[in-house]
Amino acid sequence: MKSLDKTEIKRTLGKISRLLMKTLLISGAVILAGSTPQGSRAVWKLLKYQLRKIKYKRLQKLREEQWKNSFYYLKRNNLLKMEYRGKQLYVSLTEEGKKLAKKCKIDDLKIKKPRKWDKKWHLLFFDIGEKDRPKREAFRGKIKELGLYKLQKSIWIHPFDFSPGIAELEKFFRFKENELIVIIAENIPNEKLLKEHFKLV
Repeated sequence: MKSLDKTEIKRTLGKISRLLMKTLLISGAVILAGSTPQGSRAVWKLLKYQLRKIKYKRLQKLREEQWKNSFYYLKRNNLLKMEYRGKQLYVSLTEEGKKLAKKCKIDDLKIKKPRKWDKKWHLLFFDIGEKDRPKREAFRGKIKELGLYKLQKSIWIHPFDFSPGIAELEKFFRFKENELIVIIAENIPNEKLLKEHFKLV
């Protein structure tokens, strides 16, 4: 394997930290038995298992030392906590760690591109009041980052299904019922322009 330079190692360690936090966010507390070093090794093994599932091939090849550095970085910065309850060791995120993990999860959202377009358009309508303007602007910035195209003031469009990502954003921003509406259409005005924008022609 090609050796990693300092910049790449720093970037990769960041990915490990993010993955560790997201794993603990999903699983809650990881319950382990034994001493602290054994507990740490068990957490690294859990993360490696998760990495194999999502096929991060480069991260699978990292040295255990790099995993350990990432793990203790989170602990040192009060993002992760380890506490004994009897003979069991509980590893979980602190409240600050949970907030950061949720943000990492949102930052990593992507719209999955299918092998073949089904010729359907996915439209997002949102109506977020002026009192929630900061939330509205943050949401607008995120859907733009995801690749949605602004059709009108509060109508955005994309040729591929973005509903999983929008569902995550809906939970993250704590939108109220009916503030977001998703509609699928087969024919829309200016379709040629949109096809050119999304490179579907």
